[in-house]
Amino acid sequence: MDIPQMTLVAWLVVGVIAGFVASEIMGTREGLLMMVILGIVGAIVGGWVAADVLKVANVTGINLTSIVVAVVGALIVIVVYDSLVGRRRAFGRR
Repeated sequence: MDIPQMTLVAWLVVGVIAGFVASEIMGTREGLLMMVILGIVGAIVGGWVAADVLKVANVTGINLTSIVVAVVGALIVIVVYDSLVGRRRAFGRR
């Protein structure tokens, strides 16, 4: 997977910001480490989708467009994560 036009360090910084914002929007309390991990994964997923699939311009550094794209990606990752973890928790209670 090629990270388009943005260094890995910049995606990590944007990912941390996105993880915090997305966890506040979703109201999740997964803990600091999980928030950072989900935010970074969301930033990478959102950046890839925006740059390669949707052809959104200006996803090139630490800027508002990149943060918005990363937050959307982090929201998607959190929803998927919660649905998978929620199923495991539900099955574990039986």
